[in-house]
Amino acid sequence: MLEHLAVVLFQPKFPENVGAAARACANMGVARLIVVAPHNFDPDRAGALATAKGREILRTAERPSDLESALAPFSRVYGTTARTGGWRKGIVTPRHAAEEIAVALAGEQDVALVFGPEDAGLTNRETRLCGRLVTIPTASEATSLNLAQAVLLTLYECFLAARGLREPRPGPDAAGRRPPAAPGGREITHAEGEALFSALREALSAIDFLKDDNPDYFLLPMRRFAQRVRPTRAEFNMLMGVCRQILWAVGRVQKNGPAGDG
Repeated sequence: MLEHLAVVLFQPKFPENVGAAARACANMGVARLIVVAPHNFDPDRAGALATAKGREILRTAERPSDLESALAPFSRVYGTTARTGGWRKGIVTPRHAAEEIAVALAGEQDVALVFGPEDAGLTNRETRLCGRLVTIPTASEATSLNLAQAVLLTLYECFLAARGLREPRPGPDAAGRRPPAAPGGREITHAEGEALFSALREALSAIDFLKDDNPDYFLLPMRRFAQRVRPTRAEFNMLMGVCRQILWAVGRVQKNGPAGDG
């Protein structure tokens, strides 16, 4: 049920937590574990807490060097955070996120769940890469969760939501043909989304729509909007064309002077 879901551990500090997270993945049927730039990783210490099924997930875990490349192929990215406010807006609970994730997985979209370092979690820069932010409700006196606990709780909600989905995606017919794709094609990947936001930042800065002091912050509402809308590849091409046209028009005005100057 969770074949298209991946757990991403960013800069985990303790190998034992990585092993316990691998065990949680095995418990919930998630085979894909991505470990980004871990501190002092020791496979033996990690394996001791992973159990047999978890050790196989550890053995095949991907080890990219940075978070952006790790997230590049995914259509949807959910980051986890215990802190709220400021840059961290539109935060949902694991149950709410799981409902969205289950629908995406049923449509064979690739989804990533990102967990930050044990001591500090994801920074603002890293949460900016996530289309949606998830926080696990806790008692106000103790908000910090163990990394593997957070992984298990979030995956448990995804498992329940996926199991409860009553309308599975139609499979191939007798001739082996699948139903036609949705209009506009597949959803854009994380890498394509980042390329689009880079183009939007350049185009909107060129027309003074974004503030020069912190354009990434003022671009956040557009990121959240895109996460809700789920642009397709066809819409991506259209928006990239709009950005190119804006930059061309601004360059033409700057070259020729204000309209009416002759």
